[in-house]
Amino acid sequence: MTHVLQNDRLRLELAPTVGASVVNLHLRAGTALVPLLRGSPAGAVEKGSASPLASFTLAPFSNRLPLARFTWAGREYALRPTAADGTTQHGDVRNRPHHVVSVTDTRAEYRFDSREVPDFNYPFALTLDTTYELLPSGVRQTLRLTNVSGQRAPFGLGLHPYFERHVEGAADVELTLDAAGVYVTDDTLIPGGPMSPVPPELDFRAGRVVGGTALNTGYGGYGGLATLRWEGTPHELRLRSSALFTHVVLFTSPDGTLAVEPVSHATNAFNLHERGVTGTGFTALEDGEALEGTVEFEYVRRD
Repeated sequence: MTHVLQNDRLRLELAPTVGASVVNLHLRAGTALVPLLRGSPAGAVEKGSASPLASFTLAPFSNRLPLARFTWAGREYALRPTAADGTTQHGDVRNRPHHVVSVTDTRAEYRFDSREVPDFNYPFALTLDTTYELLPSGVRQTLRLTNVSGQRAPFGLGLHPYFERHVEGAADVELTLDAAGVYVTDDTLIPGGPMSPVPPELDFRAGRVVGGTALNTGYGGYGGLATLRWEGTPHELRLRSSALFTHVVLFTSPDGTLAVEPVSHATNAFNLHERGVTGTGFTALEDGEALEGTVEFEYVRRD
């Protein structure tokens, strides 16, 4: 089952049964539909995995936990590994069915409650409210995660959208992104320390074509705006993130798309915090306290 929100400019398809994820986001160009996010393959929703979809939510943490473990307040917690490398990746809401709160032609609201999921892969209970609003020239997604565990606990949020790099025959996409630092990793892709200065080959502050740069990289001190421009076309998309999203991950996917992931914290922030590393975006919530953030996908036509 999917829900379709649409107006004169955009068509947004959502999958409440698979993490309230985005299945497709299309721009209306005459009678044609132009994909701005990567298109989901036929039958993907029925398979129940968000991995091949256009965008999904990361909660209660983003990216990887090494050896599927983290330490909080001096105690180690072991989760189920979810990847071949033995890590736990991307939290545990993206493949879970969400309750439908309300749906109209231009707005959809969904809710997830981990207390209803006996095998939830996180030791602290949460609720997640997701709202999509179709705007005249874009989409606004609002996430609200509430700690309902009965105790203080660490939580994080993020989005994992994949963007097409060759919209309407564009040779590639030009990316502009402001960030203060980058996290150095080894082959595990998991940082073991604080941010470092951004090296020239990973610096997108002045805007440049992604080209052959291989990215699976976390940035901190994120300014909240990433701009994608498709060469030789009038299309531009501005990804605007609210203050919660202090970090961003860039990933050049093997399928030829580009993931630009606004996240509230660095990869492995829970463990880094326990080691005394600061500036990672780590957040612990009291019982009943919430994290809330908004990301807007704003389409701009440059004639």
